[in-house]
Amino acid sequence: MPIVGKFITFEGGEGAGKSTQIGLLADRLSASGSSVLKLREPGGTPLGERLREALKRPGESIAPAAEALLFAACRAQLVAEAVGPALARGQVVLCDRFADSTVAYQSGGRGLDRTLVDSVNRLACGELRPHLTVLLDLDPSRGLGRAAERDQGRSDRFEALDAEFHRRVRSAYLSLARAEPARFLVLDASRSPASLSEEIWNEVSRRCS
Repeated sequence: MPIVGKFITFEGGEGAGKSTQIGLLADRLSASGSSVLKLREPGGTPLGERLREALKRPGESIAPAAEALLFAACRAQLVAEAVGPALARGQVVLCDRFADSTVAYQSGGRGLDRTLVDSVNRLACGELRPHLTVLLDLDPSRGLGRAAERDQGRSDRFEALDAEFHRRVRSAYLSLARAEPARFLVLDASRSPASLSEEIWNEVSRRCS
């Protein structure tokens, strides 16, 4: 039976394999008869894609508070223009990053006050929450190595940050997952893509049907 009207997000550090798993899940959902919309953050709308370019551009100087607000602006536009309407149509929405990324990167990584970050996320998202969040957990050094290989040595603003920043991001993600075990599915991203895909499919079928 097709899955209808569910919002599934994928989170994790750099090089964790989110795009690969989103593509594999989208294929299986489509084969089962579900209508699927794939999105990414930042991005997913014309405004979001323009802001993504600035947020990811190597060497771009952006204050941490401005960074968090720019991500929130992308997210607010994505919710209004893409996620909300798609869910209303009964589509399954798969999103590469969402509000948890801002908590992990801008609060955990940058050190911004968590209460303020949560308030900004509420403004951007309203009452929208993912039905399921897949956290692909990976040692940052391994993930950054994967990202460097994928991008042929070119690093974006976040990939270029030091290892301690990425360790803080990972710790923040795992804290989020511990706080909301009913929403999160935490997987060891060092496993093979095929085995991860199979477990994700089984959990989506169980939790979202």
